[in-house]
Amino acid sequence: MSTKVSDHLLERLREWGVDRVFAYAGDGINGLLAAWGRAENNPRFIQSRHEEMSAFEAVGYAKFSGRVGVCAATSGPGAIHLLNGLYDAKLDHVPVVAIVGQTNRSAMGGSYQQEVDLLSLFKDVASDFCEMVTVPEQLPNVLDRAMRTAYTRRTVTALIIPADVQELDYAPPRHAFKMVPSSLGVAPYAPVPADTEITRAAELINAGERVAVLVGQGARGARAEVEQLADVLGAGVAKALLGKDALPDDLPYVTGAIGLLGTRPSYELMRDCDTLVVVGSSFPYTQFLPEFGQARAVQIDIDPFMVGLRYPFEINLVGDARETLARLLPQLKPKAHGDWRAGIEKNTARWWEVMERRAAVSADPVNPEYVFHALDPLLPENAMLTADSGSAANWYARHLRMRGTMRGSLSGTLATMGPGVPYAIGAKFAHPDRPAIALVGDGAMQMNGMAELITAAKYHQEWQDPRLVVAVLNNQDLNQVTWEMRAMEGAPQFLPSQAIPDVPYADFARSIGLDGVRVEEPDGVVDAWQRALAADRPFVIDFRTDPAVPPIPPHATLDQIEAAAAAVLKGDSDRAAVVRQGLKAKLQDMLPGGRKRRGHGEGDGS
Repeated sequence: MSTKVSDHLLERLREWGVDRVFAYAGDGINGLLAAWGRAENNPRFIQSRHEEMSAFEAVGYAKFSGRVGVCAATSGPGAIHLLNGLYDAKLDHVPVVAIVGQTNRSAMGGSYQQEVDLLSLFKDVASDFCEMVTVPEQLPNVLDRAMRTAYTRRTVTALIIPADVQELDYAPPRHAFKMVPSSLGVAPYAPVPADTEITRAAELINAGERVAVLVGQGARGARAEVEQLADVLGAGVAKALLGKDALPDDLPYVTGAIGLLGTRPSYELMRDCDTLVVVGSSFPYTQFLPEFGQARAVQIDIDPFMVGLRYPFEINLVGDARETLARLLPQLKPKAHGDWRAGIEKNTARWWEVMERRAAVSADPVNPEYVFHALDPLLPENAMLTADSGSAANWYARHLRMRGTMRGSLSGTLATMGPGVPYAIGAKFAHPDRPAIALVGDGAMQMNGMAELITAAKYHQEWQDPRLVVAVLNNQDLNQVTWEMRAMEGAPQFLPSQAIPDVPYADFARSIGLDGVRVEEPDGVVDAWQRALAADRPFVIDFRTDPAVPPIPPHATLDQIEAAAAAVLKGDSDRAAVVRQGLKAKLQDMLPGGRKRRGHGEGDGS
């Protein structure tokens, strides 16, 4: 039997070490599906419930494995469905290769069924490399470049293969004019800045007295070096949300997340420093960085296109975080761990006391902060955590402390709804011997999560560790947007857009062979987590949480909190009447120290 183009495509993927492809069937890739049958499902075809979920699962797989995630879809609607997940990968700098079908070449330009100009459609999301295969000899070079580009530029690439080309006999490129041969692989490499630039950076940092470090996901491979940096400089370290697992939270100088979803000590670290070192992060919210002119700053990033974007850095070091820090550290002069470091550690310790106090505030029926705070000490040391966009991301950022070999991620830059559960499934295929926990709101669960429980039910018996816990914050409200409306627009909840149905999530899980429980009282929270973490199959916890618990920004003043409360009180529903009785006091209790603060710089320093 002759080797078809589709056969060679799967063979080449195997040679690249691709062991699974997250995909959904369609006639635009029938040739490829037939080849999968001939190849005895190698690489493994992982069937999602929707092409967008295939892309999200490829992103989750790539984020938690460090390898390229590969997804595939049919022409037309299938290719279109991939886009949101692919944009998530592109904006978070995750290597993903998309393989999509196309109508026969003979039909192109004829307004044929499902004919979409895929080269134009994918031009932006796969801007580093997007090609259509039109002859067999083109295939190896195009696939190799797609894989190599995705790996080295940490981005999305795309291959478009017309249905008739998939069925052609494969012929390799010859040693001939206008033929492009190819080869496999890319050697590991770690670029470093010039020695003169490292010396300049050391001189700048040595001149400072109050050093703050901000790390992102680019620092994940430089944990030891970042810890040494903080020790030498007596610095505090804040973490961008994608870098939450770059450094453990049980280090006393790690102030936690930064930004709207961040912590008060991270806010104060940036407010009061005179020197800033950013490692592997393109954190975009400049209002949470030091005031312009306040701090001298150095950035370290492997991507030359991402340096100098967010702050007037004096020195931009383009290089691998670990190798660059290894060259920088010997030139740094140790600083005494004096008042600056002591204040950072004191503020951080006090913040965790504030988190405990917030979690203990009464709510109707369950405080969502308590849900997360109760999980924190129960987390397995090797857990993989995913959070969806929405208020769940606030509590993930603030209440869960990374330690051991824990990993965690969410949709950082695109901040799209819906990846929490498919991320966790992708993570399970990356590490089937580790537990995964998806933390999602009810809006995201209704959007994507419930259908992907079916995917978990389909595959969980193959995982060495069967634990995939999905925790749903069931408050029947698109809660993050509701609070944004209150804080930014001074508007009460607009029920036609914000109210969503109460769904029996745990019952649905049990109906498809999984397990679950509904929790309607605070006393049931810890037991539910313990049951889920001991389960022999994926487990859904339906937490009935209070939508009136606000995600307070770390720099919030009482004036701002009162304005948000006033917006709630504009409502004339029975719910608003209940809120009127206690919301203002509740919000004040949730401030650090329980003190009233009227301005950014006032308060008790916590």
